[in-house]
Amino acid sequence: MTYHRCAAALVLAAALTVPALAEAGMKFDKSEYAARRTKLMDRIADGTAILFGAQTISSYYPYSQANDFLYLTGVELPNAALIMDGRSRTSTLFLTTTETAVLSEGLDPALARDPKAFTGIERVLPTESLSQMIAMTAGRSVIYAPFSPEELYREASTEKQSAFLRSATLNPWDGRLTREMQFVRVLKERFPQAEVRNLSPLIWELRTIKSPAEIALLRKAAAIGVKAHIEILKAARPGMREHELSAVLNYVCEREGAQESAYGVIICSGPKHPFLHYAKHDRLLRDGDLLVVDAGPDLDAYDIDITTTFPAGASFTPRQKEIYEACLAVHEACLAVYRPGLTSTQCREEVDEILKKKGFDLSRDYFQRMRGGFGHYVGMATHDVGGGPQTLKPGMVFANEPLVVLAAEEIGVRVEDTVLITETGCENLTAGIPRTVKEIEAAKKADGIPQILGKQGR
Repeated sequence: MTYHRCAAALVLAAALTVPALAEAGMKFDKSEYAARRTKLMDRIADGTAILFGAQTISSYYPYSQANDFLYLTGVELPNAALIMDGRSRTSTLFLTTTETAVLSEGLDPALARDPKAFTGIERVLPTESLSQMIAMTAGRSVIYAPFSPEELYREASTEKQSAFLRSATLNPWDGRLTREMQFVRVLKERFPQAEVRNLSPLIWELRTIKSPAEIALLRKAAAIGVKAHIEILKAARPGMREHELSAVLNYVCEREGAQESAYGVIICSGPKHPFLHYAKHDRLLRDGDLLVVDAGPDLDAYDIDITTTFPAGASFTPRQKEIYEACLAVHEACLAVYRPGLTSTQCREEVDEILKKKGFDLSRDYFQRMRGGFGHYVGMATHDVGGGPQTLKPGMVFANEPLVVLAAEEIGVRVEDTVLITETGCENLTAGIPRTVKEIEAAKKADGIPQILGKQGR
């Protein structure tokens, strides 16, 4: 047996010895979810929280649970609900399912057989009893319910709300409310005496500080993202279509165990640089093009955000190199100063001092557009809830993403890593990507997946 056949046989044998449902449970230990519910109940001590999970979908996309519901329960089945009583400090999960339904979602049938033991939630009742429980609750305590829309796979709640307001709620020919606001309206109509408060910011406050278990998962996702970007860097060549690079990224992410990219792969080149989220993949790459590739994997409902900038050809032009190295210097200076207690104003001031000492002329126009600071949070959504930090705290995870676009020159540069704030400084979760001009040009000498397949006649 050849080495390759032997290796393949070993991999197959290993796969066959793993229980089919070894990875079909919750994404974290049930104690992790219990700790989150405990922290939330500290914030609703005077009332009761009502939270709905995502409903059954009608499309051919795979089902994804709403992030806030998943964060508190770990339950990935549709049409579930959760009531948390802050006074008695108990939680009730509402769930009606069968082993067949659970298996069809790729989950452990133990969730159907004994949901209380599986989830660690104190009480589990059939969904049919939810209305009665809401009626009992609404008349005797403050009600906390989300005002912001549920956040599904490849969604960000605040962005979703803005889009829905524009297209539906404020549309004179529509007027629909989000599912969450409709529930609040019905709740107030049926129980006018009830005081209803916004639950969303209370959950989001918790989500902005990542636990050790979340950080460990984000490190795994980050490692996948690093591999994917290295493969894209090696693969890019003049004469290729951008969609080939997108295919490389999604292949690597899925090969490594991620669901796929956490958002549509962004590739900006040529005249497309001003459109920072351009994802049509419709250009034929030319020698002299500078590419901005913004993409990251989704692993077990946690996302990573990475952007790389590199030439389609073998090397940067002098002008591309100038702009790129300035942006990289801002990025590296940010990583040098990030620490707990740092404000965005302090960050900019300290980054400017570092750049001046390195001899950069900060009066150049492009420096005015890529100053030091903090980007958006990263976690269960790529643009995670909470917007972005104003003052850094341990456990925060966010994007460090200085960028500049010079449209007239068809130059766009963005250097982005996902960063964790530690007790003493920061950790670049996505370290390992070739970042200097020398590293990038050296990496491009190697064949990527398309070139290897081409040489094999595939």
